[in-house]
Amino acid sequence: MDKDKNKDMKNSDTENKEQETKKEKSKKVATKKKEKGGSQSKMKKELEEKTIELAELKDKYLRLFAEFDNYKKRTVKEKLTLMKTASQDIMESILPVLDDFDRAKKSADDENNSEVFSEGVSMVYNKLNSLLKSKGLEQMNSTGETFDPELHEAITEIPAPTEDMKGKVVDTIENGYLLTDKIIRHAKVVVGK
Repeated sequence: MDKDKNKDMKNSDTENKEQETKKEKSKKVATKKKEKGGSQSKMKKELEEKTIELAELKDKYLRLFAEFDNYKKRTVKEKLTLMKTASQDIMESILPVLDDFDRAKKSADDENNSEVFSEGVSMVYNKLNSLLKSKGLEQMNSTGETFDPELHEAITEIPAPTEDMKGKVVDTIENGYLLTDKIIRHAKVVVGK
């Protein structure tokens, strides 16, 4: 009997130990679940922060890329404009010579004048004009046009010869010139009032 009792006691001790072990295991599992749940919410929070940070960096990258693209386009445009107007100084210094040529041609074309424009000088005049036009120089047409202070410089106003010439250019004293659509000299004109 004592043996049976001892066996029963050993069995109950073993059972008690097993139950205690099971309780400890369940506590550990519960603690791990809590820690896991806490770490999952922490991980979710970190993921959200990283997602926001990624979106901000992507936005900065796109803005920087767009800014650089605009810079490239602007510099190419400036280069083209510079190339087109590189000869502006030379063209401006040639304009008085063109004015003298025009006056000489007008004088030679006048029937009352005995001077004639020789064929050689006429060829040089035409060649010079065509060369300058090929380089982008263009003479403005002013006479008969509506006065525009952006294009014309009014020297004086005179009474308009006809009613439809009021506010228009009656005479051009000095021609204006454009170099690749940029004004390099305004036309000096007489305006009808």
